[in-house]
Amino acid sequence: MIRTLATVFSALLLVFSLSACQSGGEEENKELIVYSGRSQALVDSLVEKYRAQSDVNVQIRYGTDSQLLAALQEEGDQSSADVFWANTAGALGNAVNNNLLADLPDTLNAMPDRFASASGKWTPVTARFRVLAYNTDQVDSTALPASITDLPNADEFEGRIGWTPAYSSFQDFVTALRVTKGDSTARAWLESMKELNPKSYTSNTPMIRALAAGEIDIALTNHYYVLRITNPAPEGEYEEEEHEEEEEGEEESIAASAPVATYHFEDGDVGNLALVTGAGVLQTTDQSAAAQDFIRFLLSEEAQAYGAQTVHEYPVINGTEVPSYMMDADRALLLSPDFELERLREIDETLNMLRDADLL
Repeated sequence: MIRTLATVFSALLLVFSLSACQSGGEEENKELIVYSGRSQALVDSLVEKYRAQSDVNVQIRYGTDSQLLAALQEEGDQSSADVFWANTAGALGNAVNNNLLADLPDTLNAMPDRFASASGKWTPVTARFRVLAYNTDQVDSTALPASITDLPNADEFEGRIGWTPAYSSFQDFVTALRVTKGDSTARAWLESMKELNPKSYTSNTPMIRALAAGEIDIALTNHYYVLRITNPAPEGEYEEEEHEEEEEGEEESIAASAPVATYHFEDGDVGNLALVTGAGVLQTTDQSAAAQDFIRFLLSEEAQAYGAQTVHEYPVINGTEVPSYMMDADRALLLSPDFELERLREIDETLNMLRDADLL
């Protein structure tokens, strides 16, 4: 799905879904309304924990980041939303550019510098990392390139590479490649990769399924897609995928013993890029304190541990342990390059480049 703010509001109304917790119109303004780019399958249990302990009637409207941004701009000053909970830093940066977010107190930005937003108007909630997934039956990981910029030279993988040009995390990676290496390098990388005849997938889960089946040997993805296979969530917890992953047949499971693993490029390589989800308080809210309290909950040890243990994403605050099967958070951060997350809002140039390469 191409991320664009051109999504019409009428289409958005078909996508939104409301949580089970709703109230009558007279009390609507007293509810905390959260626009969530995180899918219901991933966060509903966490929101329910907040409802139970805060006694706040939180109403969630779900959609993709681009759909929610389009809605917020369409609604303008009349928006009833209090919190924007986004799936990508690029969307949050876009919200900052469009003056949709209010300043956050320092207490909500008290996190490692690597995660703090430059604007101070939104806070990261969880982190994920780009990786190269591979089929352990087919690939000797010691023979994989040290840098993702060298991947186009791996002729032995011609026709055996999977990627997701239309998926947000891949586009974030290309944006980071453009920003850190320059547009000409990014364009050359895309064109060289195309010469290896990679297989394009609309989302990550079917790509990882193809990897497990031996249909491809390597795949550019996020770390948790592999962990969700090898370490499935407890029954009743996370069972579905992100919005961009909702496709027919997604319910089909992959065996935990599937021959898939993750490979990390050399320290600081853009192929190991750290990405974040995040949240901010909207300028239009008349419930700033309640909105900040909700975000404060997302940064609590309870919520951060939920993200690590259930969704396999990394915490952004110090002191939260991750499951033993996950790489240590400090080590994962060392793998990622230093990068100003809000620059991921520079997505339009990336989309144009992908269109020029006939990848969108």
